[in-house]
Amino acid sequence: MNRLRQFTATTLLPLSGATSAAPAPHWVASWQASPQPVWDADFLFPTLVPETLQDQTFRQTARISLGGTRLRIRLSNAYGTQPLRIGGASVASQPGATPQPLSFDGQPGALIGPGQERLSDPLALVTDNRQALQVSVFVPGPTAVRTFHWDGRQTSWIAPGDQSRARDLSDATATTARLFLTGIDVEAPASARSVVVIGDSITDGATASLDQDQRWTDHLAVRLAPRGVAVVNAGISGGRLLSDGMGESARARFQRDVLDQRGVASVIVLIGINDISWPGTAFARRQARPTLAQLQAGYRALAAQAHRRGLRILGATLPPFAGALPGTPLDDYYHPDKDALRRQLNAWLRASSPFDAVIDLDAALHDPADPSRMAAAHDAGDHLHPGDAGNRAMAEAVDLDALLGGQGSAGGRSLCASKEL
Repeated sequence: MNRLRQFTATTLLPLSGATSAAPAPHWVASWQASPQPVWDADFLFPTLVPETLQDQTFRQTARISLGGTRLRIRLSNAYGTQPLRIGGASVASQPGATPQPLSFDGQPGALIGPGQERLSDPLALVTDNRQALQVSVFVPGPTAVRTFHWDGRQTSWIAPGDQSRARDLSDATATTARLFLTGIDVEAPASARSVVVIGDSITDGATASLDQDQRWTDHLAVRLAPRGVAVVNAGISGGRLLSDGMGESARARFQRDVLDQRGVASVIVLIGINDISWPGTAFARRQARPTLAQLQAGYRALAAQAHRRGLRILGATLPPFAGALPGTPLDDYYHPDKDALRRQLNAWLRASSPFDAVIDLDAALHDPADPSRMAAAHDAGDHLHPGDAGNRAMAEAVDLDALLGGQGSAGGRSLCASKEL
């Protein structure tokens, strides 16, 4: 079966005579924020969310990548230890617009068990590509906050009472974390599909301009929307390939955050620098650094899972990071020995990776005069994360035909170069 059409098939149900029912709705993932467990108070970074909510509304903005005729949202209690009671939820077509109520099996609220998630009923709201929606969720509480997405790169709001139907919130406080909402699907034409990008803080957009949708996945979404392809961001800041970090490892969450997404046809993997650099730092003082063979095995495992599902999967080389995080508690994040392992891993990815193609982000971002460092024009300033211009350069380094399986792709040896496409 053609991999890119695996998730676009429809089922026709026989009716009386020679007629058939209309094809089933084609749902495509159009936005995502991967859930993480809330960490303890003694962790290096603050959670940015209260320990408990009670009789409060959480409102957040989410820019979908593809529009459609209807939408539905996904709420998560992935790491909760108690049922999560949702008292009400709504979607506004843009920030400041009148919210439209959502339902769950015809009811205004829902009860989500520990470790579970819940889809809303479809809402007849026509949306455009790259439209910014506003989602509000009311919890009557008391609700212990156990599941969140820490680095939303978007201002969200917590307000007292049930203000899920209010155009403007009263007495709200701000945060840049996300709660409850982990996905938005749209009903789209049968040809529509999605690309999932799984990664760490570089994909999560750690240093992208706040509230400006400047992650590299946002720039990639702009390029792919005219082709009817959505881009969903499965990045988690502090994420790792092999071990849990500020979220579960990529291997552990690959099923949930990639394979379970609706309409997914292609995957991009950009993760591993925290596996290499966390050991020996304040994050993982006593952990041993993984070997090249262990990292290779991790990539092979992801590629095998994707291929078993008929998905196309691309890997990306790890960008340079010499001098990373100066003047912070993690100023020992970089070491020449760690960089040597990164270079070995990148060489293997270019030469004989298990992926269908490789995006050479190292080549796209490095300083030609010193390849161990990120070029100043691409550097956000901490020598680890790209700034807005660097994120744009990353998206432009992706060969769209290689990503989607068009002509010009040549298996694991195919490289997407740093160029305008």
